[in-house]
This record gives sequence, structure tokens and C-alpha cells, in this order.
Amino acid sequence: MSRKFIILAASALVIVTATAALAHLLIPNEASRIDASSSPRPGEPSLADIRRVTEKYRDIKVALAEGFIRDPANMCETADMMGLPAERGAMGIHYVRLDLLGITSPPNPRVDGTSTHTDFLKPAILLYEPQADGSLELIGVENLVFAKSWEAADNDTPPSFHGVAYDTMMDNPATAIDEAHNFEPHHDRHVWLYRENPNGVFAPFNPRVTCKHHKGHGAHQHHAGKH
Repeated sequence: MSRKFIILAASALVIVTATAALAHLLIPNEASRIDASSSPRPGEPSLADIRRVTEKYRDIKVALAEGFIRDPANMCETADMMGLPAERGAMGIHYVRLDLLGITSPPNPRVDGTSTHTDFLKPAILLYEPQADGSLELIGVENLVFAKSWEAADNDTPPSFHGVAYDTMMDNPATAIDEAHNFEPHHDRHVWLYRENPNGVFAPFNPRVTCKHHKGHGAHQHHAGKH
């Protein structure tokens, strides 16, 4: 091997290494992009704080052991299921803590509860995306309060997080689609901690989430027609 070749090879290695290092500095990972996208108000946790306490739920067994249960309707929510453009994306499958949502009985006729829980260091809902191999990937967290209970607690406006008001969802009985997925009117806030969302970290749907590997789409269509 010639001395000239060795020098050229070494130079190329230096350039590649330097370029990789620069790219690492210029292109932050997904977590840092998400954590930098929102500013907490006094007394609120940062997105980084929430990630630290929810990382454990990447293992679905931990979530189940702590009392989370899979949505009994086995729905993987997508925007078009609620009458919205499909390109907005999906929410995924919801795993919920019934106690934190104040749900104590089956739908009658719709899911109702007494929840006014808004602590994201202890989220009431975890969002998972079904994978091709049948596993579930944690993609975000959510809190939900029922409008009637929230107002009964002397609140005139929906709750907010990091200065952004929760989304309000309620069914329009004039349409065939159930815009509130069989829930009573409620306010909710999705936080996309584990899947970057081009719509924003607090958007209700994420176009980078898919339900194509879910095995229970029919459950939603049947469920949605019931009012």
C-alpha cells in the first residue's frame, strides 16, 4: 500500500468523522426537537419531565401492571373516522386508567366519567401504535376531562397546558360519524412525546402514526354508528 494512498485514506476518514460530528450538532434527535417545542407555565412539568416519568411505558407490561387497560372497543383512531381529512393522521390505540378518568360503568348510552385530572406527570391515557409484528410502540400520552365535571368544578374554560387550551370533542347527532368516539363531551390534550408530529406536539392527530397494522378497524365503524 502506497504512502500516498494511506494519506488520502486518513484524510477521508477525518472528513467523514468531522462531517458526522457536525451533523450530530446540527440535526438534534427526535426527543430534543419535541422537548424544545413547548414552554411550560409556572408549576407545569416540561415535556422532558414527562418523558422521564413515562419512558417506562414503552414496555406495555409496565402499563398493564400499573392499571392501564386497552380501549375495550379496540379502536385505533384515525382522523377520517371522525369526519376529518385522512391526511391529518391517527391517534393510535388508547390505553386508559379508568380510575383517573372517573369511569365507573359501561357506556349509558355514551362513555361518561367524573375526570378533572390534568397532571401529565401521571397521565390518564397512553397512546400506542400497532406494529407489523403485533407489538405496540408508545407514541404519546394524553389527559382527558369530561366537560360536565370540569364545569361543575367551577371552571369556565377548558383546561390548558403550556398555554394551549385542550381540544374539545363532542358528537354532532346530525352526522352519521361519531366525532367524539362514543364519549360524552370532553376536553383532551394529546402530547406526542415519542413520535414527532409535523402538525405540532399538541395536535390531536399525527400523520406519522398509522393504524394499518391494527386488527380491529371494524370495531370502530360498528361502534361509531351508535348514539
